Amino acid sequence: MSIRPDEKSSFESIIIVLMRCRSSGRVRPSTYTARTMYRARFKKEIVAEFLPSARPLKKQKLIILCDGMPSVPRKQPLAQFLSQKGYWVLYPRWRGAWESGGRFLEKSPAKDLSDIIDELPTRVREAAFGKTFALSPEEIYVIGGSFGGTAAILSSLDQRVRKVIANCPVVDWGILPKEQKKETSNPSYVAYIREAFGNGYRLSEKNWAKLSSGSFFNPAHHVHELTASKIMIFHAKDDPYIPWRLVERFASRSGIQLKLLARGGHLNSGYVVEKYWPQIKRFFEDRQTEVTPACTG
Repeated sequence: MSIRPDEKSSFESIIIVLMRCRSSGRVRPSTYTARTMYRARFKKEIVAEFLPSARPLKKQKLIILCDGMPSVPRKQPLAQFLSQKGYWVLYPRWRGAWESGGRFLEKSPAKDLSDIIDELPTRVREAAFGKTFALSPEEIYVIGGSFGGTAAILSSLDQRVRKVIANCPVVDWGILPKEQKKETSNPSYVAYIREAFGNGYRLSEKNWAKLSSGSFFNPAHHVHELTASKIMIFHAKDDPYIPWRLVERFASRSGIQLKLLARGGHLNSGYVVEKYWPQIKRFFEDRQTEVTPACTG
């Protein structure tokens, strides 16, 4: 759930991430072609950056990217990468966070995703100059990390979502009391968020307390409803915030495919998707496992 304090946001983060990737040798300098990220609104409240496919395929395929919390919007390089692979990409801000309207956690973030999908197919009108794009995806995928991984898992309950990737997801909010203490010494997590992120999150104590109910926005509450074959989880054993054994038990109980890494900390979605893209692409394209139900034991 945490971010590194030295991370930047917006366009500056794109340059930083590209420089890191080039210097580490993880990607070649030619991996990305700089393209404009457009902006649009869905359901009047949800602001989303988007990119059409840079390499149109026979089928229009859409990937929705889900942010962690707290974090700053910095998945633009990942959106560029996926666009180059032939996918449309939507990168929304949660209701009540950053550019979007509303109050954070007044509604489940999974509801934000379903509300976006409700508007499809559509002609997306970008905010700056009014240019429109036809968005009519035949296949919809969701990728998210940490808090966003929670949303990705729950989005799989929507029959319109074909497959999801969840990186270091919160699978049970029962960890919250201990996890919060790893992020801040402030006895009020909501007060910490207000001080550290200002209006980046319009969050009340009442809405934050919903996570402690056990039923609101909680994959563990829906474990018997999940279709295991639609979900792939990546997690690292040295994750300092989300215990890997909890995720392993959740995956075992649900039958979800788990790729457990020895190291990696609180995994970055961009790094995971690029490093394991061949495996993720095969998972997306595998049609033999689409109707396999989750285990109920």
